[in-house]
Amino acid sequence: MERNRQIAAIAESEEERMLLIRVCDRLERAQQRQTPAATAFLSQREQALLRMLLPECRFFGGIAEAERKVAYWLPDYIGEEDFFADGPIACLRASFYEENALTHRDVLGALMGAGLRRDAVGDIWLHETFCDIFILSDLERYLLDNLTAAGRQHLRLAPIALCEARKAPQKMKELRLTVSSLRLDGVISAAFHMSRSSACDAIRAGKAAVNSLTCLKPDRAVAEGDELSVRGCGKGKILHLDGETRKGRLALTVGIYG
Repeated sequence: MERNRQIAAIAESEEERMLLIRVCDRLERAQQRQTPAATAFLSQREQALLRMLLPECRFFGGIAEAERKVAYWLPDYIGEEDFFADGPIACLRASFYEENALTHRDVLGALMGAGLRRDAVGDIWLHETFCDIFILSDLERYLLDNLTAAGRQHLRLAPIALCEARKAPQKMKELRLTVSSLRLDGVISAAFHMSRSSACDAIRAGKAAVNSLTCLKPDRAVAEGDELSVRGCGKGKILHLDGETRKGRLALTVGIYG
């Protein structure tokens, strides 16, 4: 009952509440029985909430840089490398002919059109002529047999090892900013050209992350070297702090990935 009260206090919808109850029950049963268990893919907000409920919970998305991840629990007699070598996550490389012909939305739409739930799909890393798609491993065979196109592009699918997946290289541009403090909402507002209230809303909705960890607190302090991201707006890194300028404001240099 205590767990359900905790969940009710932090969940923003009935759907989110039921998800957290289901995930907590699954992981706690695995811990009691000393058997391995993993969930479907969770959003960054869902991961942040689950960390509050089960601090010992671990997460993996197929590769360290992944944003969408499964939560898992392993007994001491099973190593992480062994578990994920033939475990809950697989990666498919979908190749197409025309350069830059597909968007993330095209690929995700094709996966949903093939009958997959959103939580069956992890990150989608798009390149000029192919994309790497993380999925729940028990759906690998189904997609190899049934996913043949996205948008107007024919797809050629092949399984690859998780370690072979890669993101497209990103260019960085530098911005000079001044902020009143190093609060997360203020820095995000300035770096991604958002209003302060929009930045707060994005953070509370679980759309913002610091060093790949979702943060739900707008007043969280950030520091030089921190990597920031806001889903749908972009990613950046605090490259340099110049200290106080006129009227007590802080100057900083932020690199924005394009």
